Amino acid sequence: MATKKIIAICQSGGEFVANKDDGSLFYTGGEAYALDLDHQTQLKDFKHELAETFQFSARALSIKYFLPGNRKTLITISKDKDLKRMVNFFKDTDQVEVFIIAEEEEAAAPNVSNMPASVDQRFNTFAEFREALHKYSIAHGFTYKYKKNDSHRVTAKCKTEGCPWRIYASRLATTQLICIKKMNPEHTCEGATVKAGYRATRGWIGNIIKEKLKVSPNYKPKDIASDIKREYGIQLNYTQAWRAKEIAREQLQGSYKEAYSQLPFFCQNIMETNPGSLATFSTKEDSSFRRFFVSFHASISGFHQCRPLLFLDSTLLYSKYQGTLLAATAADGNDDFFPVAFAVVDEETEDNWKWFLSELKSALSTSEHITFVSDFQKGIKQSLIDIFGNECNHGYCLRSLAEKLNKDLKGQFSHDARRLMVQDFYAAAYAPKVEVFERCAENIKAISIEAYDWVIRSQPEHWANAIFGGARYNHMTSNFGQQFYSWVSEVDELPITQMVDVLRGKIMELIYRRRLESSQWVTRLTPFMEDKLQLEMSKARSFQVALVHGSTFEVRGGESVDIVDIDHWDCSCKGWQLMGLPCCHAIAVINCLGRSLYDFCSRFFTTESYRLTYTESINPIPNVEKPERSELHEATIVTPPPTKRPPGRPKLKSAESVDVIKRQLQCSKCKGLGHNKKTCYKVNGVGVEEPETPTLTVLGTDEPEGSS
Repeated sequence: MATKKIIAICQSGGEFVANKDDGSLFYTGGEAYALDLDHQTQLKDFKHELAETFQFSARALSIKYFLPGNRKTLITISKDKDLKRMVNFFKDTDQVEVFIIAEEEEAAAPNVSNMPASVDQRFNTFAEFREALHKYSIAHGFTYKYKKNDSHRVTAKCKTEGCPWRIYASRLATTQLICIKKMNPEHTCEGATVKAGYRATRGWIGNIIKEKLKVSPNYKPKDIASDIKREYGIQLNYTQAWRAKEIAREQLQGSYKEAYSQLPFFCQNIMETNPGSLATFSTKEDSSFRRFFVSFHASISGFHQCRPLLFLDSTLLYSKYQGTLLAATAADGNDDFFPVAFAVVDEETEDNWKWFLSELKSALSTSEHITFVSDFQKGIKQSLIDIFGNECNHGYCLRSLAEKLNKDLKGQFSHDARRLMVQDFYAAAYAPKVEVFERCAENIKAISIEAYDWVIRSQPEHWANAIFGGARYNHMTSNFGQQFYSWVSEVDELPITQMVDVLRGKIMELIYRRRLESSQWVTRLTPFMEDKLQLEMSKARSFQVALVHGSTFEVRGGESVDIVDIDHWDCSCKGWQLMGLPCCHAIAVINCLGRSLYDFCSRFFTTESYRLTYTESINPIPNVEKPERSELHEATIVTPPPTKRPPGRPKLKSAESVDVIKRQLQCSKCKGLGHNKKTCYKVNGVGVEEPETPTLTVLGTDEPEGSS
């Protein structure tokens, strides 16, 4: 059966124009061609056909389109999966608008597409013409001087005496456009190239890269140098490119400051365009920014269809004024991350976490018991007690605990001893039964009583499955929403309102995409949970079931005997309670009774609940960058926070992973750590003395050491 084709209306050579009322984009001018697409079309073939149609290089074109019903956010097609997704989006409408944008290829020749090159070329202003002339002179290696330069006309000639190159531009009659009227492009001079280099100042380069830096905050100095070399033939070293980037940052500083001043309007606009959302901010006494919180209605509504489980985490921001982003993410029915709320704060403190949790509780408006998973060292524990009281359980992030244990063990124990203790610590955390937890703890005790005390005093009721009071569905770490934090890292240098709006757009697209994908599902459970259930079913086939009494059954399989209470969804293996899906023992009983397995699965894992999670949409926020001044709340002033990013590159500190523990030196003579036989003090009497063995830090009974 032939696959259904859709018509792609491919347009190029025009420009996008924004609607002043709602910010939607329309494409005007250029050429348009119709091409056929279907699910079998490969991106490389589509690009090749576009390249032939528009006379572009296939490597130098970018393909974009609008999502249905949203003409404010352009989606880029960069891989086959993106192309198939677009075809899927528009399969019911039979056609889609596609916009082809030519990008600059790497080449030795300078790029002169935006420079004065011919008579009748037009510019919007004289300033734009002068800037283009400056670029042109650098790219072509000569210097010039103005003969006439006023508000009506500009005449310039080559600075070398006797060279015939000259250009004349003036206003185009009955319009505001500037037009090149006369131009002699020929040069007879020599040696001007040397002089041209002096015109490429850091300020000029900063101005050139400013717009690109605004769109791509992570624009690297080496890429800047490469682009300037390619486009203008000027060689920059790393330092020159870095300084030019800093100048460009300073030129953009006004937009950073303006973004803070727009926060009152921005919060109001979020709640007007997305009713049911919560967007708030607060300032310090001097009106400087302190914190901003947002939770979109679509996220709030969607969370009520997810497990009552939230992961709290944070990430540093590397914008001009630094700060930290706090976030709460959930796990949807297919075990994918679901962004619920996030905040930008001046610094990560217990007070800011308490404020964030207070705003989160207001946004969610739920009395449901929630389990939180977070780093134990971030001062969140007391804040959760203060805000949610007995309505929550707090699970410590296993990864951060293991890193703390590994750090405290380092220096006193050998590599193998530490590896085994950390391994036993993980086993204790995942153990479903108390007796298994205790056995793992005893294994640690056999190596070190001090390490055993560390484990017992680190409040295992907050991290061990066997004795944890909440439901974390075997999710043991707080960085569950890692993809969300990767989004943040891509935009964290943008002004605050732009950064938040880009994240809004990504969440909006995520919701739309998952809603569309789930509409094709035919199983009662989500695909991920259906696979897990099928795996348990395969284990249950050889089990023997015997009725004990009432709803209680004995299940025998191999050497194990487990007790299942079908009415209370309970099994002695604890797998059913931990995961929310029937374990293999429960499945054996359910099959024996002729009941449906799906009646014994958590509702959060059903396809129906998943679709309800993604029912609501996030709407675009118009005028994000430049609201009308009359719309700004004059009574509320927000200025940038006083803390600024220190000069130079940010210093990144990478924590040692508990998964890879570096092997320490161990002396073969005295068995001491930190040195070898050659440098052993006991052997030579001189040299490096034996390092003092640090004592193991034992955590307190109320809070692990290092908690704030």
